[in-house]
Amino acid sequence: MDGTPWKLFLLSCLLLVGTCCAQDFGQTQFICTSVPKDMDLCTMQNSGPAEDLKTTVMQLRETVLQQKETIMNQKETIRELTSKLSRCESQSFPAAAAGGAGGRRPGAKNTMGDVSRGTMDTLAQLGQTLQTLKQRLENLEQYSRGNGSAQANSLKDLLQNKIDDMEKQVLSRVNTLEENKPGTRNDTDQRNRVESTLTSLHHRITDLEKGKETRPTDKFQLTFPLRTDYMYAKAKRSLPEMYTFSVCLWIKSNASPGVGTPFSYSVPGQANELVLIEWRNNPMEILINDKVAKLPFIINDGKWHHLCITWTTRDGMWEAFQDGVLRGSGENLAPYHPIKPEGVLVLGQEQDSLGGGFDATQAFVGELANLNMWNRKLSISEIYNLATCNSKAPAGNVFSWTESSIEIFGGATKWPFEPCRSLN
Repeated sequence: MDGTPWKLFLLSCLLLVGTCCAQDFGQTQFICTSVPKDMDLCTMQNSGPAEDLKTTVMQLRETVLQQKETIMNQKETIRELTSKLSRCESQSFPAAAAGGAGGRRPGAKNTMGDVSRGTMDTLAQLGQTLQTLKQRLENLEQYSRGNGSAQANSLKDLLQNKIDDMEKQVLSRVNTLEENKPGTRNDTDQRNRVESTLTSLHHRITDLEKGKETRPTDKFQLTFPLRTDYMYAKAKRSLPEMYTFSVCLWIKSNASPGVGTPFSYSVPGQANELVLIEWRNNPMEILINDKVAKLPFIINDGKWHHLCITWTTRDGMWEAFQDGVLRGSGENLAPYHPIKPEGVLVLGQEQDSLGGGFDATQAFVGELANLNMWNRKLSISEIYNLATCNSKAPAGNVFSWTESSIEIFGGATKWPFEPCRSLN
C-alpha cells in the first residue's frame, strides 16, 4: 500500500481533534472519516441533524416563553375585571324595606334569588323603563301631528325635557360607578329622585293619553318589569266588609323563583288580611287573616293566564280556577272570619304594614290586567265567561278594573290590553 494516502488520513484525524474539537464537549468519542482534502472540517462538524435539532429546540423554547407572557397578561386582565365587578356589586342599591310576609314566616326576607342584582343591572332596567316612556311619548307626538294643540305640544316638550334629565341622571350614576366613588347616601337620594321623576312622568303621559283617544277605561294592563320595593299600584278606595268574595285577574309572568305578590290587602292590625303570593319555590298561596291555603296554579311560563278564587267564611271553603277550569278546592281557610273594611289594596307588592313596608324580594314581576272583585261567589259559568272574554262576563262590584280606580307609582307602566286578543 502506498504510504502517502495513509499519512493524509492520519493527518485528517489529528486536525479534526486539534482544530475543531478543541472545545470542551465533556466526555466525547471521536470518529475519523476519510474526507476530501479541500473540505472545511469545522463547518462539517457544526452542520447536520444535530444542529437542526438544536435550532428547533431554541425556537420551541422561544414560543413557550411568548405563550407564558401572554398567559400572564391575560391573568392580569381577568384579575382587573374581577376587581371591577366586585366593586360594582358592592355598590348595589340598598333595600329600603325589611321583614317578610308580614312576619308570617321566619326568615322570609331575601327569599327570591333574582333580587340581589348589581347596580349596573338595576340601571339597565331603569333604562328600559325610560325607553318605554319615550316610546309612549313618541306615540303621542305622532298623534299630535294630525291634531295640533298648543297645550299638548307644551306638555310634550316638558315631558321630553324630563326624560332627557332622567337619562343624564342614569349616565351620571354610570360614570360614578366607573370612577369607583362609594356613597350610600348619594345612592339613596338619587334613587328617590329617580322614583319621583318616573312616577311624575307616568302620570303626565297618562293624562295625555286620556285625551288622545276614547277607549274603554278597563282595556289596559300594568307592567312591573323588575323586582323593587317602589314599583306598585294602589286602589283609590278600600274594600267593604265581606263574608264571601270572588277575585279574578289576568296574569303573565316568567319570573323565578316565584312570581311575587300580584296583590295584597292590609287592614289596621293585620297586614295579611287578604294576599295572593307565590313565594320562593313554594306554590302560589292565598292568605286570609294570615291563614294560608296552597293553590294548584302553574303560571310562570311567560303566557297569559286567567285566575279566579272564590271563598266563603262559612267553613272557610275555597275554590281555585285557572283558565276557566276548576283546579282545586279546600276548606278551613280562616273560617268565620269576615274580610275587614277600611284597608289598603296594593297591586305588585306585599305589605308588612298598612299601605307600606314593601320588601323587594316579594314584589311581583310581570303583567297584570282585569283584576275584579265581588262580594259573592261567582258561578262556574260566570268564571268561564270571564276566562273566554264572553260579553256576558260580569264586572266587579267591590273592585272594578278601571283607570280611574287605581294610582301607579315608581315607574310601573300601563299599556293598552284586551283579553283574549292580546294573549301570548
